[in-house]
Order: sequence, then C-alpha cells, then structure tokens
Amino acid sequence: MSDDVAAVRDLIGRSPRGAFEVVVRDAGGDPVVLRNAPLLDDGEPMPTRYWLVGRREVLAVSRLESTGGVRRAEAELDPAEIADAHRRYASERDALLPLGHTGPRPHGGVGGTRVGVKCLHAHYAWFLAGGDDPVGAWVARQLAEQTSDRVDGRA
Repeated sequence: MSDDVAAVRDLIGRSPRGAFEVVVRDAGGDPVVLRNAPLLDDGEPMPTRYWLVGRREVLAVSRLESTGGVRRAEAELDPAEIADAHRRYASERDALLPLGHTGPRPHGGVGGTRVGVKCLHAHYAWFLAGGDDPVGAWVARQLAEQTSDRVDGRA
C-alpha cells in the first residue's frame, strides 16, 4: 500500500487525502483507476468513487474532452441511461458511509454530477473498474476508434 500511495502521489501531484484502493493497473503494475472511500481523512465528502489516475488514460480522455467529447456524449446517449448510471454510482458510494454518519455527505452521481455528463474521466474510470456506465462505454469506443484511426494512418 505504501508503494501505491507513492505512485498515486506521483500521478496526481500531491498526497492522497483519503483511503483508496487501486482497482485497475496497467501492464507494468502502475495505478490506472482508484476506488475511493466516500469520505476523506478529514471527513470531507468524496463524491468521486472511481478516479482515473493513469497518465496515458488521463491524457487520452483529456484530449477527447477538449474536442467536445462531453457535449457529444450527452447528444448521443439516452439521458435516462445516464441518470440511471448516476443513481447506481451514488448508491454504491453512499452505502459505504459509516453507519449513523451525520456529517456532510457526498452528493450527485458519477464525479458528483446530478444531471448529464460533466467529467468523462470519472465515467471512464468506473467503466474500466467494471461499472455498467454508458458514458464510460462511449468513451472506450471513442478511444478505440482514435487508436484504430492512428493505426490505419488516418490521424
């Protein structure tokens, strides 16, 4: 775990502020996706249950976002399916709050979002960790198409 803390510190540029486990690793064993506790060490809510930290993956999704990926995902996907994903994500996260917790609680669904799509990184992280996330699946298809285009010489 101390090796994971050091690796995550290197990937995010600061020390993690709460408990996490690495749930997806790259071929070299480095963290790609973290599963966070619903509360940080100081009790602050952590809405992001799944966090994309892998350098290559973060860069690829950032590029997709910078070319209008959030708007395209919202336009191409069923809003009811997105809303259901937010509900399921929040339910999983909130089920882990300590019994009798009366302090601030995480809010929203994927990445703290209540409606629509805000962060492709959070959706893709949950998808990579095995979550049934239509936005994360959409991101995976877009990234696969980009890779295919580069291989085929179309990029």
